[in-house]
Amino acid sequence: MTTRRLYYDDAFTTEFTARVISCESALIPSFPEAKAPAWEVVLDQTAFYPTSGGQPHDLGKVGEANVIDVRDAKDEIIHIVDQAVELGEAKCCINWPRRFDHMQQHTGQHLLSAMFQERFGLPTVSFHLGTEICTVDLRGPEPAEEILEGAERAANQVIFEDRRVNVRYGTAEQLAQVGVRKEVDRDGILRAIEIESADLQPCGGTHVKSTGQIGMLLVRRCAKVRQDWRVEFVCGRRAERFARRDFQLLRRLAEGLRCAPEEVVAASERALTERDAHFKNVRTLLQRLAEAEAVAALQSTNVSANGIRVVARVFGEDTQEEYLAQLSTQLAKFEKTVALLARSASGQVIFAQHPGAGKDLNALLKQTLQRFPGKGGGTPDFVRARLNENERAEEAISFAKGLISAA
Repeated sequence: MTTRRLYYDDAFTTEFTARVISCESALIPSFPEAKAPAWEVVLDQTAFYPTSGGQPHDLGKVGEANVIDVRDAKDEIIHIVDQAVELGEAKCCINWPRRFDHMQQHTGQHLLSAMFQERFGLPTVSFHLGTEICTVDLRGPEPAEEILEGAERAANQVIFEDRRVNVRYGTAEQLAQVGVRKEVDRDGILRAIEIESADLQPCGGTHVKSTGQIGMLLVRRCAKVRQDWRVEFVCGRRAERFARRDFQLLRRLAEGLRCAPEEVVAASERALTERDAHFKNVRTLLQRLAEAEAVAALQSTNVSANGIRVVARVFGEDTQEEYLAQLSTQLAKFEKTVALLARSASGQVIFAQHPGAGKDLNALLKQTLQRFPGKGGGTPDFVRARLNENERAEEAISFAKGLISAA
């Protein structure tokens, strides 16, 4: 039996009475909402919109059962509910806030896509209505910021003019004759959504009655997705929430930077420049400190019987990991010197040597990690690793030193 789709003619229907034709157990639910047994219900007529064309399904109730999914099965609409429903007449209701939000987003998408295509020659190839963000994928060259802003401004102008949004029916040929935005190759009578003097597009979704009900449209950002350009946008209450969230974020940034909101960009650029300068200065100071400490370490380290000087050090949490690399590099500049360094707070281990020392530090690390498990590797002259047990760093360095000295 064909289900009569009430939302085709009136998307504002929130309550209706229908006859339950069938109610069968859903054997293998393939949807995350069904965390318990579920049933498939077919009604003689329905105002519930099924997931289709980028628009998610409606929620609501059929009798006392909660509708958790709605599917389009060609002639029939299948309602997935969380409890069995008796055959016969049932009162049904739609989750209106969710429905109206979807209507705002979907009508806004039609309008935005029309502006991108008519004014900038960028056709929409797909649409997705998400829980937070909506997207359209555009085919063509990358839309510059001026194009994104221009399409947004043009769409909002139509919204503020509160133009009528009408449902029209006709064959593909008839719709093509009156200027449909995207022609479809389908037989029979098609349903199309017309935004007065702005757009005509075949669509089975739910839409508002006039553009003013969209509220406003806000384009967020654009990113490359395969061969297309994905544009994020929000409409209506979502646009209001995002605008408020954006302002709160801007205000927090301004307070942190101690400037006015309109000065955030300039202030953040100054802060980044200062950060980069400080970072460069710190690296220079670390290098100078490493050079000095390397000289001091060598002066206090005796040469072993095999002519190798082994500098073994374990540092605490007050030493940066980057400093170990700096110090090991400086120590490895001295003839026949091996550096065995570690940081107990992180379990970081670095072995480095002057090539003249002639040791295989990669082999030394493997022997060390067999006794003190961890992950790492490198070259015969330089290796780094991280131990699984930080507190064993000192033992690991002592063990490695013993192997070097005995060789």
